[in-house]
Amino acid sequence: MRRIEQPGTGTAERIQSAECHGLRFPMTLEAGLPLLEAVRRSFAAAGFTSGVAKLDGLALSPFAYVMPALSSTPEHAAFYSETFRPAGTARIETGAITFGQRDGAPFFHAHALWLEGDGKRSGGHILPDETMVAETITLPAVGLDGAAFVAEPDSETNFKLFGPKPAELLGATREGRFFALRVKPNVDFCGALERFCAERGIARATIHGGVGSTIEARFVDGDGVESFATEVAITAGRIADEGAGPQAQIDVALVDFTGSMASGRLVRGDNPVLMTFELVLEVG
Repeated sequence: MRRIEQPGTGTAERIQSAECHGLRFPMTLEAGLPLLEAVRRSFAAAGFTSGVAKLDGLALSPFAYVMPALSSTPEHAAFYSETFRPAGTARIETGAITFGQRDGAPFFHAHALWLEGDGKRSGGHILPDETMVAETITLPAVGLDGAAFVAEPDSETNFKLFGPKPAELLGATREGRFFALRVKPNVDFCGALERFCAERGIARATIHGGVGSTIEARFVDGDGVESFATEVAITAGRIADEGAGPQAQIDVALVDFTGSMASGRLVRGDNPVLMTFELVLEVG
């Protein structure tokens, strides 16, 4: 399997997890607010401080983003491009967001593909503090109760990355059994989730959110990308055991460091994580 040597030392466990409760709720983002503040307000109104959501259809202006890029130093296996600020209003075609805490303040990690105001199609990593909501919209989200995504320095990649942490219960009645997860570098993404479910006797689960990166990409239709650094958003995902053990069906959209975009269903066993992959599993 493809592998990229990271600059630091990792841990033996390749999935970081926190079991919790959760709730699906409608996340309304108000026009005229910075995207980070709009997300914070909507999660707070629903009683949450962390969770995941979809961004499909969201209009942004002004808008700032970066793309994956080669690293110019040995400090990182890959890095970010310069900041792009396209004119006009950009509209997200498909995207996902992880919301949590960084340095004691609200923060998010979001990847998406979009159409810019001049008709150019692009994708990448949305910058929280330089992006505004252009039109009010309501989107599907999941809030976490008993866990939260917290950004901390990662000794393996030398980035500050979101990972799930146990958190105090928020005091309200929540639904179901959920897991907040981070999959670490150089393990097959689908395989890691399948093993996670098998070890816990989980026969069925729905994936919510899903922000991360893979080393190249291989799709079941034979398509994919050859560039090793990508920014990926999950568009749909399920894990189900039909008698042969849990098997993942995960659809993604991505952009690589050359600017090429692709989408499709990931091949099981042939899509290793580059830096990280955050998501929420809802059991059942």
